[in-house]
Amino acid sequence: MRKIKWGIRIELVLLVAVVCVWLVKEIGSRDTDGQAGNGFVWEEMENAGEAVEVSADGSYIKWVDFNITCEAMKKAYELDVDSYQDEIHTDWIELLAYVGARHGGKFDKNSVSELQETAEKLRSGETTMEQLTKKMEYYDYYKEAYGAVLSGMVGEFSLEVPKGDTGEKEWKNFYGLKAFSPIAKGFDYSHYDDFGSSRSYGYSRPHLGHDMMGQIGTPIIAIESGYVEALGWNQYGGWRIGIRSFDGKRYYYYAHLRQNFPYNKQLEVGSIVTAGDVVGYMGHTGYSTTENVNNIEVVHLHWGLELIFDESQKESNNEIWIDCYELTKFLYQNRSETVKDEATKEWHRVYQMKDPAVENAGEFRRPRTESSPET
Repeated sequence: MRKIKWGIRIELVLLVAVVCVWLVKEIGSRDTDGQAGNGFVWEEMENAGEAVEVSADGSYIKWVDFNITCEAMKKAYELDVDSYQDEIHTDWIELLAYVGARHGGKFDKNSVSELQETAEKLRSGETTMEQLTKKMEYYDYYKEAYGAVLSGMVGEFSLEVPKGDTGEKEWKNFYGLKAFSPIAKGFDYSHYDDFGSSRSYGYSRPHLGHDMMGQIGTPIIAIESGYVEALGWNQYGGWRIGIRSFDGKRYYYYAHLRQNFPYNKQLEVGSIVTAGDVVGYMGHTGYSTTENVNNIEVVHLHWGLELIFDESQKESNNEIWIDCYELTKFLYQNRSETVKDEATKEWHRVYQMKDPAVENAGEFRRPRTESSPET
């Protein structure tokens, strides 16, 4: 009898060992949401306080936490523009990626001085970005992630400007910020960081965008040049428009547009828009399966920015939406001036822009077939 008991104990121990081995293998083959994965693992970054998804096989990025402050973006942008004609040009995305990689994606009051000091070392020839980042394991990740957010916002362009006091206009070439605030110049709004706050219409979910409260009819501006990928009614976002950047990496979502007159009348799916164009008008439509209904209590624009590293991420459980509050503050410095056509009741930009991205657009991606994200 004693031998039988010992035999049973040994079998139980072996069974537990087998189960433990199976669980370890199973967990290692799954990603963070518990679904069957493709070998991704999460590693804690040194001094990061957060996790970054890494892949041994070079797969696309599946998660981005965009925490760059407005002040850091302004400083990096200033350093980029100031050095554009110099022998050593300090690229703002590279500067931000370097500081981000050093601190695990965290930016604070010391980030501005760190950006300044790094740029001075680069411009003096004391070092290069390649040398600075040679042993930084996550620099490439941050460069790609931040580039996905910001790469279409700074560059060369031509813009109409006033020609002295003649009342006429002339074209001038520029290098700088060619992305615009989503609210036209001269129109007031209020906002706060509401990314991730709770929403309950339809089902419980986080708020994956940025709300800007204002007046009905306020002209809504294309932040970046691109093409219209979605246009129409969504029960969550009401009348909404989705604009895709030409490189395919950014999807700008503008929701709760005005009842009866939500868009620029010339727009349709596939239309090309230039940054600074009027694309729609602020309202409070949505939260209804019936079209053209004002069920949102507060008049506001909801705008969101989705990053797309692979087309499979669109309209899936792997969508990447970033917090746009600091970015909205950064874009405030470039607001499109508009004028109303009393005959058509449309608003139009006063000064036209020629964006090389529009001229070099080439082939467009196929428009979305679904109804776009909820708000």
